[in-house]
Amino acid sequence: MLDAESVAGHLLKSDSVFAFLATHRSELFPEEMFADLFPSRRGRPSVPAEVMASVITLQALHGLSDNETVDAVTFDLRWKAACGLPITEAAFHSTTLTYWRRRLAGSQRPNRIFEAVRAVVAATGVLAGRTRRALDSTVLDDAVATQDTVTQLIAAIRRVRREVGGAVEVVEVHCTAHDYDDAGKPAIAWDDKTARELLVDGLVGDAHRLLGHLPEQNLGPRAAEAVALLALLSGQDVEPVEGSDGTDGQWRIARQVASDRVISTVDPESRHVHKSVHRRQDGFKAHIAVEPETGIITDCALRRANGTADSEATVAADLLEAESGPVAVLADSAYGSGQFRAHLVERGYRDVVKPAPVRPAVPGGFTVDDFTVDHARAQVTCPAGVTRSLTAAGNAVFGIACADCVLRARCTAAIDGKTLKVRPHDALQRQARRRARDPLWINEYRQHRPMVERSIAWLTRGNRKVRYRGVAKNDHWLHHRSAALNLCRLLTMGLTHTGTAWALA
Repeated sequence: MLDAESVAGHLLKSDSVFAFLATHRSELFPEEMFADLFPSRRGRPSVPAEVMASVITLQALHGLSDNETVDAVTFDLRWKAACGLPITEAAFHSTTLTYWRRRLAGSQRPNRIFEAVRAVVAATGVLAGRTRRALDSTVLDDAVATQDTVTQLIAAIRRVRREVGGAVEVVEVHCTAHDYDDAGKPAIAWDDKTARELLVDGLVGDAHRLLGHLPEQNLGPRAAEAVALLALLSGQDVEPVEGSDGTDGQWRIARQVASDRVISTVDPESRHVHKSVHRRQDGFKAHIAVEPETGIITDCALRRANGTADSEATVAADLLEAESGPVAVLADSAYGSGQFRAHLVERGYRDVVKPAPVRPAVPGGFTVDDFTVDHARAQVTCPAGVTRSLTAAGNAVFGIACADCVLRARCTAAIDGKTLKVRPHDALQRQARRRARDPLWINEYRQHRPMVERSIAWLTRGNRKVRYRGVAKNDHWLHHRSAALNLCRLLTMGLTHTGTAWALA
């Protein structure tokens, strides 16, 4: 009489995730799927695994906090029906969600919920014969406030004092630029340039003296991380004053921003990122691979927002790792590195990645495509017909041949003549630029590439700002969010369970 599904199950929309989980959560998330999370015989949470997996999926789908999720399980009949709970039963405590996320994160398969839904996708055969994958990325805003140099230095010194044994005494004796027990910002005239410079100089000096006077000891993970962060912050935003080597404590704010600048001590993995010249965000990058006809997310990854190791072209290879056969890869020019194109050739994938535009050395002049490169002979011929051999560094130096050349004004403004740099994957890049001019290539790109933009819109709707700190936790959230979206897409296409297998009606 009090079972939520029996009382209100007929009110659930048949193609909703609530109705699906109410009927098939045990088939989607069987108990044995989570057995490895609790190897100890000392007990485990009383909440069934299928219920927790369902709640985590619904939480990611609706973008709720832990407390909001608990309220939904307690008071929303749809959630109760999806979880198989009686109407009168209260939900678990919100810390249970934290406990399960930590268990999943520490396991060998932290993204098993996403993998479970991906197994359903494979079982239905919805991707059979669909051999295109579209790649793209989007910026997700971080969950913390960006801190300036002063705030970061003070916070980092406080953290070392808190985490490292013996640091309290060092701060009391050697760190005098600020009262580190004061929770507020230093009380100075912030519109006074000299006062700001003296404060920065003093804080950097405090950081260096603290690092230099810490007692010799073996540091645990938290203490070591705190010391490393302070060492990084005390050097990333500052530079010695002109005429000073920094040893006398004369420091100022650096005139150039560090390329991989830490922007918050609360979340050291968050970064500044520019999606365009006029649009700057702070956070992470979510990368996804999508089957463009169905919108199914075949894989995803969350990375830091900048850095070569986290670039689109580098992450793209990981997104395609699970593909069982050759596919056509569609992506914008951010993925068009020579190394990624070489990876596509090696795996037997078809390259439909938009090439980056080539720019002339002088306005309206020749581009690299106007130079003929014989890669077999390591020779380059310029538009005037002069041929030069490539150096070991990949340079073709025309030098004196440019002195009396009638085409020089269209070729180079260099006093010593033209030097052309031929990069390692130049042949693949030239081939990609030629293909991109083919009308068939253009039509395929325009027809199938835009679907990934729609999938990103689904992904970020109400969820542009992440809820957790750090790459690892937010990567797990991204996989849960993608699993929930894939489930919605499958239900739209008629997902059902025949009693023995998954199928599309």
